[in-house]
Amino acid sequence: MKNSNSFTHLTLEERRIILAGITNGSTKTAIAQTIGKDKSTVGKEIKLHRKLTHKCNMPLECNNYRKCIFGRQCVPDCPNYSPFRCSRRDRSPGACNGCSSWSRCRFDKYQYIPEDAHLDYRSLLVDSRLGVNLTVQQAKAMASIIAPLLKQGHSPYQIVTSHPELGISEKTLYNYIEQDVFHEVAGITVMDLRRQVSRKLPKKKAAGYKKRADRKYLVGRTYKDYHAFLSDHPDVFVVQMDTVYNDENNGPFIQTFKFVKPGLLFAVYHTEKTSFSMRKGVDLLEAILGGTLFRKYVQVLLTDRGSEFSAADAMEIGSDGTRRTRVYYCDPMQSGQKGTLENKHIELRYILPKGTDLKALGLTGQEALNLALSHVDSAPEESLGGRSPLELTEFLYPDLFEKLCAFGLRLIPKDQVVLKPYLLKK
Repeated sequence: MKNSNSFTHLTLEERRIILAGITNGSTKTAIAQTIGKDKSTVGKEIKLHRKLTHKCNMPLECNNYRKCIFGRQCVPDCPNYSPFRCSRRDRSPGACNGCSSWSRCRFDKYQYIPEDAHLDYRSLLVDSRLGVNLTVQQAKAMASIIAPLLKQGHSPYQIVTSHPELGISEKTLYNYIEQDVFHEVAGITVMDLRRQVSRKLPKKKAAGYKKRADRKYLVGRTYKDYHAFLSDHPDVFVVQMDTVYNDENNGPFIQTFKFVKPGLLFAVYHTEKTSFSMRKGVDLLEAILGGTLFRKYVQVLLTDRGSEFSAADAMEIGSDGTRRTRVYYCDPMQSGQKGTLENKHIELRYILPKGTDLKALGLTGQEALNLALSHVDSAPEESLGGRSPLELTEFLYPDLFEKLCAFGLRLIPKDQVVLKPYLLKK
């Protein structure tokens, strides 16, 4: 077929044709000829929008897993490790739809779903045309480089050429200056340009800073994927994760972990709410429990889609390069999907009320947070038969109880439990 529409966007019908091609085992070239596109377009479409629908249960995908003499405790430097490669999944067509080995395959399996692909594409298309693709912090960092050079008479071309770390083009820099992106953070305006070039301005003036969402980390980690994993592993230990804070600009930020089976709440104190700090919180939990117990009690992490939890790969993979847990995300605006943690937050809020200055209240570090957690986890609950989460953990999971107590949690006598803000007052 002649490429008569090679420069137009893919339609939903064309995406359904792509699915039919994948299911029939057609090559990317054959699919591209059918819909009148370049084969690179088809290849990028499949790779970008395919969904990880089944994860390999082994730490690494190894060809020799059937004859493994090491108990399938895979590490990259294993002498028998041979990376698995699938010609259908990893080359052409690039997804597993229609594969005759689907039911027998033990490795990562990807499916291309045209309706989901079209929805993701439309969301990205709209998102890319709104706002400025920067956070306030990124704008300040860029302005610290740009402002002095503009005052020295440098042109936007000279600035972006001398500083490739800015990661923007000359045209983008002109757009940012003309839209007053740097005006509030550094006072940069078009008057700072040594020569105002006559250019066609964007139709819309930027309404504010808006970092465009990168949703690739959600692939294979949606709430639907979470339920599919639970159906295959009904006895898995799930830990729900979230953040609690009152002041988004100054913190503190509390990374909460709810061990669902014993109903136990644990939390880590942070001074910033970033994906790096949240990953460090997971690292700390692993350090507290030790690698073996972490893999035993934190087999799944279920969290929301906040940007601070976007580093899914870093949270899943330990320092030794092997998988330590699996991360899944709730649907947008569906906090009830991790409702047991939200209910536990209500109890924590008895001590740390919304709208208060948490530092002034006495929450100045992990030690004070451990005190609050000890009282919350020592309160008896009707759902636990009148026992407290710490009591139940001590009875059912003594190794977990011992590690958390060594870190600073302690069982408070029931009559001495305090669920009021004055608990942290000195």
